[in-house]
Amino acid sequence: MRYTLLLHYPEPTAAELGPEALAQGMRAFEAYAKALDDAGVLRSAEVLERSNVTTTVTLAGGELVIQDGPFADTKEQLGGTFVIEVPDLDAAIEWAKRAPSVAWGHVEIRPTATRYVNGAWQGSPSME
Repeated sequence: MRYTLLLHYPEPTAAELGPEALAQGMRAFEAYAKALDDAGVLRSAEVLERSNVTTTVTLAGGELVIQDGPFADTKEQLGGTFVIEVPDLDAAIEWAKRAPSVAWGHVEIRPTATRYVNGAWQGSPSME
């Protein structure tokens, strides 16, 4: 089963973290990605830019609204994702609890409902 691990955590700047903590964090995420890859479960990984460069677009209410910055005013932001393919939720939880950011944020585990592969949608969304 395919899951996306959504990493939510505070967004300190590099200056706020300091060079040592930044380097330590980069090493931790590199080791985590390598472990996922070595286990054969990693499908993709993305580190997102800081939320202050986010642009949100909506047509809700029938009018185009474009908003700069994060849509939600929260202490934690979505900072990155890992897409993994494992047998079940228990296996996904085992990988999520190894994510470095779980020590200072949250890891949301979301099953994949559908995905677009080779020109076609696969799966069907759960509407429960």
